[in-house]
Amino acid sequence: MLTWDDYNQEENASVATAAPEPAVVAAATMAQKTVETPEPPAIEPASTEPSPEAMQAAEAVITNMDASVGIEEMEMGASRISVDEKAMINCRADLNQLVPFKYDWAWQKYLDGCANHWMPQEVNMTADVATWKSKEGLSEDERRIVERSLGYFSTADSLVANNLVLGIYRLITNPECRQYLLRQAFEEAIHTHAYQYCIESLGMDEGEVFNMYREVPSVAKKAAWSISHTHELSDPNFDTGSIEADQQLLRNLIGFYAVTEGIFFYCGFTQILSMGRRNKMTGVAEQFQYILRDESMHLNFGIDVINQIKLENPYLWTEQFKEEATQMILEGTALEIEYARDTMPRGVLGMNAAMMEEYLHFIANRRLTQLGLSEQFPGAQNPFPWMSEIMDLRKEKNFFETRVIEYQTGGALNWD
Repeated sequence: MLTWDDYNQEENASVATAAPEPAVVAAATMAQKTVETPEPPAIEPASTEPSPEAMQAAEAVITNMDASVGIEEMEMGASRISVDEKAMINCRADLNQLVPFKYDWAWQKYLDGCANHWMPQEVNMTADVATWKSKEGLSEDERRIVERSLGYFSTADSLVANNLVLGIYRLITNPECRQYLLRQAFEEAIHTHAYQYCIESLGMDEGEVFNMYREVPSVAKKAAWSISHTHELSDPNFDTGSIEADQQLLRNLIGFYAVTEGIFFYCGFTQILSMGRRNKMTGVAEQFQYILRDESMHLNFGIDVINQIKLENPYLWTEQFKEEATQMILEGTALEIEYARDTMPRGVLGMNAAMMEEYLHFIANRRLTQLGLSEQFPGAQNPFPWMSEIMDLRKEKNFFETRVIEYQTGGALNWD
């Protein structure tokens, strides 16, 4: 039986034994050169000029255009938007006029987000793949944390992106805030890409991981809570303009920013970053580090939006509504604690479920005070101060000693 190599050897041998004389080769070459190749038939170019009928139709449309409405508005000064006419919701000013800015903080966050650009493929996953495939690379508890984290976040950021694009962008009626929302939506796409990149690099069961939000109770409960408390954001028939509707939007924004992005992300991020600090799964941890910094800005933007709506519409922030908002924070905290207990049945990575519960009480107090509400867990402390350092530092030596993080695009760097 011949192999492919045997076939090549036989073919080369036969060619070698039957090689023509040099004179024959030269004659054949000369004969090929003397044969003239016929020119292909000329193709007439299609006419690029429009027909007279099409031109007449275009001219008729232009002739019949009514610009009087716009001219009248200019004469009345209506098209020159003043800062005072801008509002966070229910604004009737021209959304296409970006300046003058009313909320400089929103524009600055947009600029900061652009400077913080990164892509998942920039992170080397080689060491992670070796660790993941090695039987001694991770303990059973550590593998559980990686799987649960990727299972939750891979679908959570898709939910976040849908809410941004389908609802929040439509309902927030301020141009500079919308500019940041566009940047945030792109960052959420990068985050989803990053989780998928991690899952694919490690060779994990994609069907199992991407369905955890339906099949694993501690993950499914968080996803179900987020969906039920941000329902109006994805409802194309929902609109603001009444006290009831405006309050419902405010509820959705609290559920979206203060709970989903402000509480539900913190257990998983702390676990993965703690793993990275111990030089395990450093590629996954590096990507989570970048994502956490993006999410911190998303959270701060959302809190500013909520507080601005409260400031412009104080009648929405009733005592009853404050109680509802507080209850939402408490529910989110309880769900994240349940997730912590599920992912850490034993102590691991220098932490345990009791320490994470203390940390989540600390985070809940932060969210409550940011919204102008009373703390519900007096005396709660942060057992993981290094988490604040990771979020707050703009430039640092990567704790995995892989490279220096500028965390900026080249055009934003100061080379002096």
